Amino acid sequence: MKYRPLGTTGLDVSVLSFGASSLGSVFRDINEEEGIRTVHTAVEQGINYIDVSPYYGLTKAETVLGKAIKGLSRDQFLLSTKAGRIGAEEFNYTAAHITASLEASLKRLETDYVDILLLHDMEFVPFEQVIEEAIPALYRLKEQGKARFVGVSGLPLHVFEHTLAKADLDVILSYCHYSLNDTSLLHILPLLQEKGVGLVSASPISMGLLSTRPVADWHPAPEELKRVCKLAAAHCAAKGEDLAKLAVQFSVANEQIPTTLVSTGSVVNITNNIAWTDEPMNEELLQEVLEILQPIHNLTWPSGRTEYNL
Repeated sequence: MKYRPLGTTGLDVSVLSFGASSLGSVFRDINEEEGIRTVHTAVEQGINYIDVSPYYGLTKAETVLGKAIKGLSRDQFLLSTKAGRIGAEEFNYTAAHITASLEASLKRLETDYVDILLLHDMEFVPFEQVIEEAIPALYRLKEQGKARFVGVSGLPLHVFEHTLAKADLDVILSYCHYSLNDTSLLHILPLLQEKGVGLVSASPISMGLLSTRPVADWHPAPEELKRVCKLAAAHCAAKGEDLAKLAVQFSVANEQIPTTLVSTGSVVNITNNIAWTDEPMNEELLQEVLEILQPIHNLTWPSGRTEYNL
């Protein structure tokens, strides 16, 4: 496993990191015992950063993760969680809720602090409240030592540009914007480097688009994007290759991106993902796949309030 610096935090993170949303049965029902073994396997094989949220499985992911990390030494891993998103359509970015949310998360995770605390999917909340109430709450929790570093997460890249113009952040978490089908995250790298902000890039397989498995019913991608991604998956399968493998390798190869989050509740899957990061990429296949995906390159979907999607 390789490690890269996370902005100016002083943290070195594994190039592949563990997204614990699967522990909340977000993608499929998972066996809790296997979920715990998956976390242990990830850490044993070199992953040192784990991300979760109370929203995943409506606190189930944090609860299962808490059981998993109870069996690990706290210095074996870096831990991030989120606050502000309660349900599919429910958000609370008041200072009181951000504070109470972290306290509840710490109890479920059975730890005294998190390494990173992020506002979850900030594009659903008025910008003024994010800047005037939620981020100051993050700063207070950082001062109290309950979160070593703070930041925001979201889908539209504009949220990061808007926020970094008004606030100092340690870390941002972006998803579905650095993968075979979408590399638009590259546009904000100069800004992040200028500000010294650490970057976590999530979902190298675009929440299941870059896979032979059926896409989840809730996936917000437009149908044309789903269709072309499945063409790429079929092309790889016809050659005896796995598009998901190529997708993971592509995402972790960029040294400007400190870490890439993958989510799974399977020991086999996390072991495969880790092994893939050490194998050379099939460059010929990569070019073929990029050509198939070219018509939908950087095609995304709206998320949250209109002003963040302009």
